[in-house]
Amino acid sequence: MIQYKINPPIPIEEIIRVYDSSGLKRPTNDFDRISQMYRNSNLVIAAYNEDHLIGVARSLTDFCYCCYLSDLAVQKEFQNMGIGKVLIEKTQEAIGPQTALILLSAPDAMSYYPKIGFSTIENGFIIKRSR
Repeated sequence: MIQYKINPPIPIEEIIRVYDSSGLKRPTNDFDRISQMYRNSNLVIAAYNEDHLIGVARSLTDFCYCCYLSDLAVQKEFQNMGIGKVLIEKTQEAIGPQTALILLSAPDAMSYYPKIGFSTIENGFIIKRSR
């Protein structure tokens, strides 16, 4: 049975393992950067199979107006089982109905998000990171 936890302490090595397995492109060769990404995030929902981390949803939010879902990653062997959808549902529960949930999709996931209730937006802008 999959268990979900809000803001649990997660060893960075476990996060890196899930990212690498999931196919999500993150700087997993930079331990300090991944560590800082989690230290500065204020909402993390984690999925566990027994005591084994298998998925994460990492967000930055004010809990009243907007929430940016920065990372959604599920270990490869557990994909297509609805775990990502539940991670998003748990994120929505935590932020409440008054808070918009916003994300930038990885190219390979563009068809996934509309299937689980996200709308495409046309009025966004980005200044990309330089490294």
